[in-house]
Amino acid sequence: MDVEQLTGELYGLRPSEFTAARDAYVAEARRAKDTAAAKAIAALRRPPLAVWAANLLARERPQEAERFLALGEALREAHQSLDGERLREAVGQRHQLVAALARTTAGLAEEAGQPLSDPVQREVEQILHAVLAHPDAAGPWSAGRLATAPEAAVDFTAVTPPAPPKPPAGRRPKELARARAAAQEARTTATRHERQHDTARKAHQTAKAAAEKAADRLRRAEHDLEEARRAAAAAEHAASEADTGLRSAERALGEARAAAEEAEAEVRRQERDD
Repeated sequence: MDVEQLTGELYGLRPSEFTAARDAYVAEARRAKDTAAAKAIAALRRPPLAVWAANLLARERPQEAERFLALGEALREAHQSLDGERLREAVGQRHQLVAALARTTAGLAEEAGQPLSDPVQREVEQILHAVLAHPDAAGPWSAGRLATAPEAAVDFTAVTPPAPPKPPAGRRPKELARARAAAQEARTTATRHERQHDTARKAHQTAKAAAEKAADRLRRAEHDLEEARRAAAAAEHAASEADTGLRSAERALGEARAAAEEAEAEVRRQERDD
């Protein structure tokens, strides 16, 4: 089986369709005794709704996805070069583009029969921000095969400090020092809150992933239970038929024995007559 092709097909399905289709392909691979394919397909995890929607955007709008990733490269270059002006400009473009792409994603999802709620649309925005910050997530996302939301990164999501204003002529040194201290404190506070937000987001993603795994295990257990019930019913039916056959055989045996005894009695009578 072509695992790569099947992986692309599965991640193109709506989340509600993913598990049943994956399990069907696993069963097909096992029937074909393709152990490696069965193991690889069984390891695929159903993407959350927001991740599926982000994948849908990359699949349906590949050119826009390419331009979006180019912006991520510009962000990284500006960050590495410590070019504050370029970084502020790129961050502004990022926010505008992410908001526009999130709206496009919502439209595509609705066309696919899977409308997105406001919270899910916000998750899509967070995923797009994270894709820009994580080059290793860009490849799976652009291929439409992102399985989980990438972790948010502090460097690109932290508040970008504004360009320092030029102090007016004649400002006293103490006032300038206080202003600089206040600006530094504001930047520190903003960074601390951003990190707290990232921690909460990671905990939320972990909890969602655990809930989805538990739901998958429950569905598999229910499937196995249904298979066991069908097997038990078939066994009970076979046992019932065997019991009926046994009783019929016992009756035939009894009749045969009676006939044999009667024949032997007839032989003995004839022998006495002679």
